[in-house]
Amino acid sequence: MQRAGSVLAASVTGAVMVMSVMGCSGTAPRTNAPKPSESASASPSASASASASPSAGALTEPGADRKLGETATVEWAPKEGVDGKLSITVTKLESTSYKQTFSGWKLDEATLARAPYFVRATIKNDSKTDLGGYDVPLWGLDDQGSLVEAASFKEPFKPCDGKALPKPFAPGASVNACLVMLVPDQGKLVGVSFRPYEEFDPITWESEPTPYVAPKPSGSASPSGSATP
Repeated sequence: MQRAGSVLAASVTGAVMVMSVMGCSGTAPRTNAPKPSESASASPSASASASASPSAGALTEPGADRKLGETATVEWAPKEGVDGKLSITVTKLESTSYKQTFSGWKLDEATLARAPYFVRATIKNDSKTDLGGYDVPLWGLDDQGSLVEAASFKEPFKPCDGKALPKPFAPGASVNACLVMLVPDQGKLVGVSFRPYEEFDPITWESEPTPYVAPKPSGSASPSGSATP
């Protein structure tokens, strides 16, 4: 049985989707990243003050719990010599299906054994450093207490495109990001955590997922909008 974080691949003519523990091609891997199969409940409980809403610009304490729409401000060093600060607001957890959002992709059995979810977040660069191209260490949390790695795509995935920060991602820049989480054994996604390294007491957003609704085409769209396999 394959667990979260193992390498999977699915292809459609001219495009390849790869879910890898190393992140997107051309981006820096996560340093000291937690193991996706480990229990997220192993961290010590947060102090009472950690659940309080921080003042603007203040760092959010490790171990804090956040509701959807609430912001966590964190320091983050994606690699040695790069020191960043981010404001992260997780806005939505969405349940979907392969039939609904993966039309045109050829999926293997290992992929189909997982349940697909989307995580949407707004991320702002509050540092003085360009953070473009790095993967923000947001991990899915399933109903078994295990961490789920965000999937990586080598080609655009229109329903949920934007795991890595755009290049450039200058100081003061903001982006609406979307991450694809494939939960093992058709499990359920119950939350998202910011966890840049294994020993970090994660900052967590937990919520009931809502069904994904495809955006309505703008303008006079062509009647045929399905992917061509």
